Amino acid sequence: MAHPYHHSLSSVKKWGGVVEDYLRIHDWFDESKKIIADFRHRALRHHAEGIFMAETVFGATITLSTGRVIPVRWIGEQHVREDLGFIPSFADWVRAVRPQPWMGRKQNLEGELEGLRHS
Repeated sequence: MAHPYHHSLSSVKKWGGVVEDYLRIHDWFDESKKIIADFRHRALRHHAEGIFMAETVFGATITLSTGRVIPVRWIGEQHVREDLGFIPSFADWVRAVRPQPWMGRKQNLEGELEGLRHS
């Protein structure tokens, strides 16, 4: 799916209500496009933990304009499945990242702290 609006239309077909009932949740999943505007943005929220994070942000359920109560997890699962075809774990995304030397560089914090004490 290309846009949160289209995910929302899909939610309406699945559970009823109107697009506005779902749009803020689908917007949240794709908000990471602010950081990187290609498929890699999905690594931040399009996984199992991201779906549970959505519950923390929006609550366990939402009440549609029709009065029907829908679990937020269902909406998150729908969004991720429509984009990826399945629900990966965060570890699945991390395994796809090629480690670079700068990612593991450590700073000598003790040396830095010692230098601060003497200045």
